[in-house]
Amino acid sequence: MEPMRFLVTDVESSNRVSGKLVSGQLQKDESVVTAPSGHQTSILAMSADGAACVSADAELDLQLNLTYSVNMNPGDIIAAADLRPEFADQFEARIEWLSEQELLPGRTYTLKAIGGESEATVSRLKYRLDSDSNQQIAAKTLLNNEVGVTNIALTKPIVYDSASICSVTGAFTLHEKASGEIVARGEIRHGLRRASNVHWQALDVDQQSRAAIKQQTPKIIWLTGLSGSGKSTIANLIEKKLIAKGRHSYLLDGDNVRHGLNKDLGFTDADRVENIRREAETAKLMLDAGLIVITSFISPFRAERDMARTLFSENEFIEVFVDASLDVCEQRDPKGLYKKARAGEIKNFTGLDSPYENPLQPELVIDTVEITIEQAADLIIEYTGC
Repeated sequence: MEPMRFLVTDVESSNRVSGKLVSGQLQKDESVVTAPSGHQTSILAMSADGAACVSADAELDLQLNLTYSVNMNPGDIIAAADLRPEFADQFEARIEWLSEQELLPGRTYTLKAIGGESEATVSRLKYRLDSDSNQQIAAKTLLNNEVGVTNIALTKPIVYDSASICSVTGAFTLHEKASGEIVARGEIRHGLRRASNVHWQALDVDQQSRAAIKQQTPKIIWLTGLSGSGKSTIANLIEKKLIAKGRHSYLLDGDNVRHGLNKDLGFTDADRVENIRREAETAKLMLDAGLIVITSFISPFRAERDMARTLFSENEFIEVFVDASLDVCEQRDPKGLYKKARAGEIKNFTGLDSPYENPLQPELVIDTVEITIEQAADLIIEYTGC
């Protein structure tokens, strides 16, 4: 029999709660523990539909009176005291991918489980499982109905069990953040505690101090658009103008970053997601240094641009869509990339055989057909107040 797990849905008082017995069997006078707090108490009395009972089986809605008062919240788990659940923000899991869009490790999804809800990323796809032989196969992504074993990282911990211990609290679903569509079902294998000894170090010098000595307000000016739209040229001119004004800035260019930090990444959708994750985290460190950071990345997917935005406070992140049609960019073709892509020499080229998702609500839209590069740079600097 699986262990007792009771999901609290309503807290009437510190010693009276309502909820659902989701697993196992619960007995009157049983010693229990609350999760995640870890407080111990016991079942003084229990009832179902207003009728007192001395025992109950899973899937029953119950009202519980507790012997000792404890602090609880809706969503907490009451568990058997001798078999407690886990509480962590990283675990290894087996997932079945359900979406028509491939799994992209590093992309942010929403994880929903009995023990909590959190933003989640597949931090590592360890391997895919062959559907016939169950053999472990190296893979960078999962396609519809494929199964794999992954490491998953959450932004906040949840209460859970390994699925081998409790199938209900060991199960979860992954959802697209924007649509809420279920993209995967999974079961937790075990927690990952490798980073349990890593903590934030308190520092006396902060972003405000570093910005104050530079006499400026740090910003992220995130230029996105197709190859050939003019991003890099505009970004370069913005920095020249900022330096002329005595500002402290740094330009992160997509091509330049791929020579070092991201030289191990290709141009598959999965690699593009990881590319932007690293670039966004780098930009965050530079902002913390008090700098005005200009980025020039194609950054083709909305989900990753939205992820980048969430790293910063309101008004710190300025998304600038450098809008030029595919025809215009292909006519310009400053690096000859479109010609090579059309000839089949470059695979996964954005705009041709890899998609570009236009921003829905950027702070600025720059049409490089209608205005000059000089005008574009001045407009961006004026908008940001840099």
